Amino acid sequence: MTTSAEPALSAAGPRVGDFYATNRGGGLFSEAVSQRLGARLALAAYRMGLAPTALTMANLLLGLAVSSTVVANAGAGWWVGLLALAGWQAAYALDCADGQLARVTGRASPAGARVDVLCDVAAQIALVTAVSAVAVAHRPGTPAWLVAVFAGTWMVNLVTSVLQSGPQAASMVPSRSLPVRLVKLVRDYGAVTALAGLVLTVIPEWTVVLLVAFSVVNGGFLVASIAFSARASLR
Repeated sequence: MTTSAEPALSAAGPRVGDFYATNRGGGLFSEAVSQRLGARLALAAYRMGLAPTALTMANLLLGLAVSSTVVANAGAGWWVGLLALAGWQAAYALDCADGQLARVTGRASPAGARVDVLCDVAAQIALVTAVSAVAVAHRPGTPAWLVAVFAGTWMVNLVTSVLQSGPQAASMVPSRSLPVRLVKLVRDYGAVTALAGLVLTVIPEWTVVLLVAFSVVNGGFLVASIAFSARASLR
């Protein structure tokens, strides 16, 4: 018997479309790029007999390696940004792939979900450290409080993503119309890491502007989420 989360597979085994059909979204960019790359990685992992957690750990190791290299070379040239752009996107594709592989093969589990979230936290701490290091390297006068606010508000995206799962999930703006989805790109992890990588590559001296922009967007979303949830709880 199959469920909606586990598509019926052909006798030849799952195809890319079978993995992509189980994706959990993430935003317009993530669905169009990251989840599609993840489906191909999930298929390759399936053919190699890898467990979903192997992809989770690959995401963590790649993310840490890329971000550590960026920190160590924060003031260097364009190649650092290009490494960040490609590496962070590849790591996120692996993050998309592990869930797809788990759902298609029926190997999803609470333990696997926990290690996925924990690895995401570690990888994103490293990413935030890397972006902050580049900002300070190119603008030595960057205030410490801005770095702290950026680091704190960045995690709003991860926390709210975890809260959106399960039977209690709710969205402030559930519409999937194109204008709404375009606006929501500011909350799309694939899109924001792509933007960060592009800035680090082309105009690294503007990285401090990223710190401000992401702090405002994530902080504003946190305030709106608190108000939305509080209003719902009072009904």
